[in-house]
Amino acid sequence: MSYATAVPASRRVFIDKQSPKAYRALVKAADAVRAVADEAGLDRRLVELINLRVSQLNGCAFCLDVHTRAALRAGETAQRLGVLAAWRDTELFTERERTALALAEVTTDPANAVAQDGAYEQARQVLDEDEISAVIWVAITINAFNRVSVLSKHHVRRIPSTPGSPRE
Repeated sequence: MSYATAVPASRRVFIDKQSPKAYRALVKAADAVRAVADEAGLDRRLVELINLRVSQLNGCAFCLDVHTRAALRAGETAQRLGVLAAWRDTELFTERERTALALAEVTTDPANAVAQDGAYEQARQVLDEDEISAVIWVAITINAFNRVSVLSKHHVRRIPSTPGSPRE
């Protein structure tokens, strides 16, 4: 079999189900990271923006679905979520949010040393050390969940419309 041949989703191993102890450890780590983010004062909406931006970069439909709903529950707006992929090209995000998003991006693509140095330098000017650490940990954690979902080909299930909700 060549690497170019796609393995059907039905043949993928759901590694979270196959190795539940490892997955539970990842969930426990995510709980610890959530506490670190809270202690550092990161707003839940910012955490969800980080989760979404990293999931966009990794092409993780499952995590995009989960974290879009979480961001909306946290009070994020549809407008900002709609333009998140182009956050640099809009003034809808604060300097603090832009700094965190840049740091999350370089955490997701650590091979780009120039971008990493620039994002880190900006972070040192805008965020304190607890916030920098929390942003990086949030990005590391969602990267791990993205890999689990992408490699397992987790499905996004359609959520039925409720009265008053936007139609698809």
